[in-house]
Amino acid sequence: MNITTLSKPLLLTLALSTLPCHAKDPEAAKQAAESPQAGAVSLFDGRTLDGWKLVNPKHGPYWSVQNGAITASNGDQKMPTNTFLATTKEYGDFEFTCDFRLSGDHATGLINSGIQYRSLLKNHKKRGMGISGYQADIGKDWWGGIYDEHRRGKLVKGNEAALRASEGFKDDNWHRYKIVCKGNQHKLYINGILTAEYTEKNPKIPAKGVIALQLHRGGVAKIEYKNIFIKEL
Repeated sequence: MNITTLSKPLLLTLALSTLPCHAKDPEAAKQAAESPQAGAVSLFDGRTLDGWKLVNPKHGPYWSVQNGAITASNGDQKMPTNTFLATTKEYGDFEFTCDFRLSGDHATGLINSGIQYRSLLKNHKKRGMGISGYQADIGKDWWGGIYDEHRRGKLVKGNEAALRASEGFKDDNWHRYKIVCKGNQHKLYINGILTAEYTEKNPKIPAKGVIALQLHRGGVAKIEYKNIFIKEL
């Protein structure tokens, strides 16, 4: 059959039939976009904390697995201290992704969390076991920024305005974080929006360390993490 003899409606039908199925299914396209890229490995089995360790062994009561998510909270009480759960392995150049949800009562105090990366465990004389290093921030007025925990403080303010202008963004919704580190270049994304870029100019700052999940002290708060993947670059 000569293709020139086909009608325009039939040509359009044939063209659409050659597209991937998710191009015609918005939900399938969304799922494909959220799938970890090839070569990524899971850091969470959805049931246990295997592969993770408490930075401070005294903080075990704050951490659990609930409804398929790593969860930190102090129940209906205010969080009395910062608490961290770290990977047992260190990472240098990588692409990290996870889904997370921070919820709580802002009237009770600071509701804040973050994801440590290229971070080091340290024993402080007064605070006991702690952590220092880069943190991808989570929470009102801190969304998407880079903070240097127990070292230099805020490095980059996140583009919270762009995040809040995006469709469907609410503080206590589920969101997706992506952290990309390669050499001295850092990029942070929330829900696909670039929130921070940073170039490390100090060669003495370690370029390898653990990933750690945090819940900040303050109000009555809960942080949940799931679908945690990393691809080493």
